[in-house]
Amino acid sequence: MAFDDLSSFVNELDRRGQLKRVTAPVDAELEITEIADRMSKSPAPDSDPPSPMTDPVHGGRGGYALLFENVRGYSMPVLINAYGSYERMRLALGCEDFEALAGEISKLLRPEVPATLVDKIKRVPELVKLAGVPPKLVGDGVCQEHVLTDDANLLDLPAIKCWPDDGGRYITFAGVYTKNPHDGDRNVGMYRVQLFEPKLAAMHWHPHHDGARHFRMYQRLGKRMPVALVFGGESVLSYAATCPLPPGLSELLFAGFLHGRGIELVRCRTIEMEVPANAEIVVEGYIDPGEKTMLEGPFGDHTGFYSLADQFPRFHVTAITHRTGAIYPTTIVGKPPMEDYYLGKATERIFLPMLKTVVPDIIDYHLPMFGAFHNCVFIKIRKEYAYQARKVMHAIWGAGQMMFCKFIVVVDEHVDVHDEQEVLFQVGANVDPRRDTVIVDGPLDILDHAAPACGAGSKMGIDATRKIAGEGEVREWPDELRMSEEIVDRVTRRWSEYGLS
Repeated sequence: MAFDDLSSFVNELDRRGQLKRVTAPVDAELEITEIADRMSKSPAPDSDPPSPMTDPVHGGRGGYALLFENVRGYSMPVLINAYGSYERMRLALGCEDFEALAGEISKLLRPEVPATLVDKIKRVPELVKLAGVPPKLVGDGVCQEHVLTDDANLLDLPAIKCWPDDGGRYITFAGVYTKNPHDGDRNVGMYRVQLFEPKLAAMHWHPHHDGARHFRMYQRLGKRMPVALVFGGESVLSYAATCPLPPGLSELLFAGFLHGRGIELVRCRTIEMEVPANAEIVVEGYIDPGEKTMLEGPFGDHTGFYSLADQFPRFHVTAITHRTGAIYPTTIVGKPPMEDYYLGKATERIFLPMLKTVVPDIIDYHLPMFGAFHNCVFIKIRKEYAYQARKVMHAIWGAGQMMFCKFIVVVDEHVDVHDEQEVLFQVGANVDPRRDTVIVDGPLDILDHAAPACGAGSKMGIDATRKIAGEGEVREWPDELRMSEEIVDRVTRRWSEYGLS
């Protein structure tokens, strides 16, 4: 099972030798980033063998989680890189196997209707489990052991400045809680927040995000929008806030499913919002959609470049609550691998069954590190008809946040999509650039500085599969070199005899 709060997670990381406590004084501006960046690119204390969850090139990195206990000018310790390895991701989600978790989640996302009485009986434990995971309201929680209203001060939080040209200090690892003003449905996203004054910050969310969609609803109603920033809580919460969940599936319900029981919530003190009772820190506030926006940024982003300054809503603080001995969690983004890489790779594995329900042609896929998640995807299919690879490309571009993929490479079923050199070999061997590439226009990641317009531009699909009749001009296609299974087995059996080990 996952952990009930951040302190429990930290203690377990410490017990397992996955955490380093830093007692030397450090600065919140830049110094923590440089330390964490070096650590995230260091060998991990665990030794996972190569697999789809530990790619052969970058698997085994991630270093240790870091707890800075002496941040100059601040009383709270700062936690970073807590989710920054495959082993720590499994611990946070309370699982030993991502593939098994993927199977469980596929049932949640697409439950099958039992056909017979026996099937219904078999489904009882599963249905009971699902019924027990909705969030539940409780009277009080440790997140409100200390309540600051008039004296609430954002600048007292040890928010870090990540990169030299950043616009200022940023909150980077808080769940942003908003509500649909019409039906009360909650959304939990993870958006960066730039600090300006004790009670003023800028909320950076892209138009595709659910938080921004809620903001537009309040804008049309002309009403203030309540917003809460939540740090910590159950170890599954930070992951759930980053997940590309399908419409209608609440992040808190999903978090409860991962956790094995419903997330306990308490009412905020100054706004109409409910937040996790076990959180470390909660910042309550509002956004007035009638107010002028403010300039936010630049910010060193996960693309490895600065995202440019732009206009975003003003977030006004009405209260800050926290537990005794609160830990301040944060993260940095930049050239991978960093902590977000492992969060993203977990999603890649866990949500493969969901992607298959949308695009059943897919056998497997891989989001290579160099693509910074949105820039490139490798897809493996079992090719059965002409132009099937192109059909898959367009289906991927129509599947939620996969619409941001700038490059899609489709390969045949025998290719290991997690071996990037093998995929590139197929591109070099099987692709005629004029016949086998397609360029389309569409939405792109707002952070893509290469796009000719903000959030819009072109995308390329590359068909690296074996070509068959009906796919343009195709000459006789040669067979790829493969040794016979008999010889492979013989050499494997006799390898020690050759004296080559």
